Amino acid sequence: MAPRVQLFVTCLIDGFSPQVGDAVVNVLERAGVTVEFPFDQTCCGQPPFNAGFHDESRRIVHHMLDVLDATEGPIVVPSGSCADMMIHHAPDLVAADAVRFAQAARVAARVREFTTFLVEDLGLTDVGARLEARAAYHPSCHGFRNLGIREEPERLLDAVEGVSRCELADADECCGFGGLFSVEMPDVSAAMMSRKLNAIEQSGADLLVGVDVGCLMHLEGGLRRRGASHVRIRHIAEVLAGTPEDER
Repeated sequence: MAPRVQLFVTCLIDGFSPQVGDAVVNVLERAGVTVEFPFDQTCCGQPPFNAGFHDESRRIVHHMLDVLDATEGPIVVPSGSCADMMIHHAPDLVAADAVRFAQAARVAARVREFTTFLVEDLGLTDVGARLEARAAYHPSCHGFRNLGIREEPERLLDAVEGVSRCELADADECCGFGGLFSVEMPDVSAAMMSRKLNAIEQSGADLLVGVDVGCLMHLEGGLRRRGASHVRIRHIAEVLAGTPEDER
């Protein structure tokens, strides 16, 4: 029987990068997974949580929990940032309510970041993808530091036929996005981004791959403002789906 998962697509993918959601479904279905999508899903509650509006975030979390707790199977999230919110912060937000806390714990136990699900749950690294590119990998902070996502995306990327890896200096340094941090402290954020962009351009890569759309949007905007950069930006799901470059 094919594994069955629930896809939590995230706000940024839904609103700005729907092709990433399509790629996630493509990769999972190609691996023999049945993908279900709870249509009442909205946000995980992270934006107001990060801004300190915990009551507002809690209301969003309540809805998220009600929708997902009514489903079965792993909850696959193509974002370390949102997965971290669902696993760690959502239970803390509702800890004062025993019933809600138990609900949050059930949901958190089912949440799996996309690359972790592929490598650890399905035992896959080679998903049959092919792409000619010199690629560097940027590990986003929440997934890298809070979820311990380190080798999984790189193992998947290394298995893509045609991809040659480029070392990215100080790869684990923050790109400067940090959600509201980039809005509240734009000068600091821009300086951090500039360091990261310099490292990307000096790596020799023509493709930067990451696992969080927020960070990738931030870096892509910085590269565009530089004007002459040849580096393209892709979520790892797009690379694993073998998305042709001329489709973007």
